[in-house]
Formats: sequence, C-alpha cells, structure tokens
Amino acid sequence: MDKRKLGQSAITVAPLMFGGNVFGWTLDEAASFQMLDAFTAAGFDFIDTADVYSRFIPGNQGGESEVILGKWMKARGNRDRVVLATKAGMDMGEGRAGLSKAYLFKAVEDSLRRLQTDYIDLYQAHVDDPETPLEETLGAFAELIRQGKVRVIGASNYSAERLDEALAVSDRLGLPAYQSLQPLYNLIDRAVYEDRLLPLCQAKSLGVIPYFALASGFLTGKYRNEADFAGSSRGAFVKHHLNDRGRRILTALDQVAEGFSATPGMIALAWLMARPTVTAPIASATSLAQLQELVQATELKLDRQAMEQLDRASAA
Repeated sequence: MDKRKLGQSAITVAPLMFGGNVFGWTLDEAASFQMLDAFTAAGFDFIDTADVYSRFIPGNQGGESEVILGKWMKARGNRDRVVLATKAGMDMGEGRAGLSKAYLFKAVEDSLRRLQTDYIDLYQAHVDDPETPLEETLGAFAELIRQGKVRVIGASNYSAERLDEALAVSDRLGLPAYQSLQPLYNLIDRAVYEDRLLPLCQAKSLGVIPYFALASGFLTGKYRNEADFAGSSRGAFVKHHLNDRGRRILTALDQVAEGFSATPGMIALAWLMARPTVTAPIASATSLAQLQELVQATELKLDRQAMEQLDRASAA
C-alpha cells in the first residue's frame, strides 16, 4: 500500500483514517475491537479519536473512545504499529476546555492514561481558542514534544487566518509547527475549505485529514427522502443536505458508481482522496460490510471525466 507523508513530518500513513468517534457510541467495546482488527488486518494504521468522544451521548462523560482504543492496543500489543491521533480543547465539562498551557498539560496526561500509552503520534488542537495566545499554546505543545509525550502536532477547525497566524508564530519563535489540519471537507462541504484553507495548506505543505468525509453518511446514498432519517443516529446531521444540490450530487455519484462497479460512498471517498492536499480522509464504519467498502475505495482511481462530473454536480 502506498503511504503518504503527514505534512513535513517523518510520519507516513495509509490513505484512509478510521474515525474513532463511533467507539463507545454506535459501537460497543466488542464491536469496536472487531472493526479495529479488520481495519489493521487490511493494512491500515491511521486512527483518529478525541478526549471529548463521546461526551455528546447521554450518560457518557467523554474519554470513552480513548478508553476502548487503549484496551484494544494493550490486548493486541500493537501500539508501535498504529499511528494514533487524538485531540484536546473542546469542552469536557467542569471548566475543562481550551488550549492553555495548564489545561493541555492536564489533558494530555488524561488521554495518555485512557489510551494506555506513553506517547501520542499526532496531538491536535480540536478547536481554536481565541482566549489563549498562540504563543502559549504552541509553547505548551513544544514542551510536550520535548518530553516525548507527543510526536507531532496538528490543528482542527481552524480558520485560514488563525492557522496562518499560528504557523507564523511557530516560525518566528522557533517552535514546533502544526503539521496537519483536520477540516470539514467532502463532496458537499467544499466552499469553506477550498476557498482559503486549501491554498494555505498547499503553500505550507500541511497534511490534510478531512472529517465527515461521507457527510455523516449522506454521500453513501442512504438518505434520499425524509423517511430515511427515521431512527437514524446521524439523521439530524444530514437533513440540511437534502436539497436540489444534494440530490444533484447523489445522482452524479450514482452515475459514476455504476461506471466503476462501485457504491456512491466509495466514489465520494475516492474523489476526496484524489483532491489536492488531502492526505487521508476520516471515515467510520459500524459493520464489516461498511468497512470493506472503505477499504475498496482506496483502490479506486477516478478518471478525469468522473472527477469533472462530480466537480460540476457539487459546484455551489
């Protein structure tokens, strides 16, 4: 399998990242182990999680995903064969939030404990913290790297202006710089990333690991009318996509998928993997059949005609 370099770091990864937000949410521990075993058996190694997963579920406190990942890595003895990414900064309750030095030092220890490891390959600022100077945040990350607790750092949900400013601070002060960006980017959510962030990531050679690569399942074609949202745990995330543009995109996906003997979701992922700057899109699966589709998507090479058809259909 061809590996891709993560930014300008020494880390190389497979072209697909498993989204660990499902661990402890739509997948229990046993099902999570099964999915992780199958993912790594297929040759993939890049796994994303966050301390806040899955605090958004009633009864959860946050950290559930990291705990499951930690148990799995310990049970399999494979920590050195996994490229592990986690995030900090979102509200964990009781004042635990932000990117201050004091909080990051506490948050990383909590994540390391849950993950049952002594280092994190990619530690990401989950969301920008305008209340904390970038110099403080990046200085804290620098110390964590010096301590060997973090290999490289990344940003998530940053605007182009703040990301550019953060990179300039790192350059001016000689601090470690963000090597990746985790933005919202997929076939239906294009404008924000492509307008300002893509040129910046390209110019600065940042790795890009887009989340919601399948738009919470909308790009798989499973939601085509209001009735399809009933009983779906992700329906609320995608209802707004069911408009003229969304239907136009689904039609194009259906047509391209037929020509490649693939599914719409596979085509949507293949389109994303072929986009400039993208290192590895993040996608989740809750069944082995879904996971097999993700794996097969990495083997697809869309031709120019297919890419142009999808570009036209998804134009704003």
